[in-house]
Amino acid sequence: MEEEDASSRECSLQDTHGDAVGLPCACSPPYAPCCRVRHRVATTKIGRRIDEPYTEVLQVSGIKVLTAGEVEAVNGTDAWLKCTFETSEPVSELSVTVSWTFRPLGQGKEESVFYYHQKPYPISEGRFRKRVDWSGNIMAKDASITIRDVKFSYNGTFICQVKNLPDVHGLAGEVRLKVVASASYSEISILAAAIGGGILLMLIILLIVVVVKHRRKKREEVAELEFQQRARKDPTMW
Repeated sequence: MEEEDASSRECSLQDTHGDAVGLPCACSPPYAPCCRVRHRVATTKIGRRIDEPYTEVLQVSGIKVLTAGEVEAVNGTDAWLKCTFETSEPVSELSVTVSWTFRPLGQGKEESVFYYHQKPYPISEGRFRKRVDWSGNIMAKDASITIRDVKFSYNGTFICQVKNLPDVHGLAGEVRLKVVASASYSEISILAAAIGGGILLMLIILLIVVVVKHRRKKREEVAELEFQQRARKDPTMW
């Protein structure tokens, strides 16, 4: 006979009863979501039945966080910091939490940037106040954000941490942001190529339209000429 404590967490994962060798101690951060305390009835040596608590450790797989790695943005523009995740557990707005932090270059202190759980929670103070927009979609396993109007002081590493209870283990993703005064040569080349490609496409379309109109006009002229020739041979056609 076994009774579960009312405060225990629901979990569909495989349970390990008693002392689990090699598994983290239950009910202490950051493993609290992966454990619960339950009660069972035990019999002592003298035959007395007692309510004996025991720790139940839930075995979970690690969540995987994927980021862009490095992003370059021109001073004063917006920077999209991509962060996606993979998890073996079902995803819902209730189970997933996302936290972004920032570690500046040098010996600067790490600071909070953004938090999401069911809805965005922008920070109310600091350098990123009113500078961060939620660009993700939890159901699509996307935890991306956009930094608006980036400054040189934003050079550093942005850390994306995602938890999907009970899947809370795994390394956080990092995005290194490089804020520059102007676009790099490669970006300018890509932009020029895109513009050039667009212009070339428009010219091709315009050429096709001109050719089609010319051929249509030519056919009409030929048809008109043939009609006039037949009319001269047969005056009754007029």
